[in-house]
Amino acid sequence: MNLTQLGKGVSATVLEVTLQGPADAIAQRLLDLGFVAGEPVRCIALAPFGGDPLLVQIGFTRFALRRAEAARVQIEIAP
Repeated sequence: MNLTQLGKGVSATVLEVTLQGPADAIAQRLLDLGFVAGEPVRCIALAPFGGDPLLVQIGFTRFALRRAEAARVQIEIAP
């Protein structure tokens, strides 16, 4: 499952960031921002009608991500 499929207010754990090539700048930026394996992530808000952006939180930091960026983050729903 990826981050775009996470419902509002739902928590999950990051599994990995999917690379789309050897020099994937977007994936590297996501990793630099803290989207690394094992980190808890929570969806704070969703744009209306399934649009951009998604507001997600890792730790005490919130990020607004486009759906194309969020789709690269693979997650597992927290029990």
